[in-house]
Amino acid sequence: MSKLGNDTLTETRNHLINEITLLSDAQFNWQPDRESWSIAQVCHHLVLVEEATIKAITWGLKAGEPTQTERINVELLILDRTKKLIAPKIVEPDVKSFEMQQIFTLLNDSRKKLMTLLSSVDDKSILAKKSVKHPSLGELPLDQWIEQIYLHEKRHIEQIKEIKGLL
Repeated sequence: MSKLGNDTLTETRNHLINEITLLSDAQFNWQPDRESWSIAQVCHHLVLVEEATIKAITWGLKAGEPTQTERINVELLILDRTKKLIAPKIVEPDVKSFEMQQIFTLLNDSRKKLMTLLSSVDDKSILAKKSVKHPSLGELPLDQWIEQIYLHEKRHIEQIKEIKGLL
């Protein structure tokens, strides 16, 4: 993975943390309505997506021969918030309340696991040569799985800003 990719992951995560840091636990767990997620749930969803991505990349790296896949414009697909994406059950957040520190710990732990995995890949070019099916985006090269993490966070940072506007 390129240094630029690492920088973008860090920059986006810092932006997320800055958006939520000054919230009270009540604000953090407030839901606009019964069908909407709280900011805490959005953050928990981001943790679950990152953990699922780690599993997908790990699985893809262990797969046999490279499976060259056509690259898609994940940025266009993920950042277009006019199209609602339904989260697969595996990445749906808990309905319980969260403490801010608990979410910070989960976010930090999942990012450490991701960075440990990526640092263990000696030949980073393999990330563009192997792919795994993404539940929303279809067959996706492993390096685009990494890209979708920070794009997905950017998408949800905008959602968090909207929820904060309703507080």
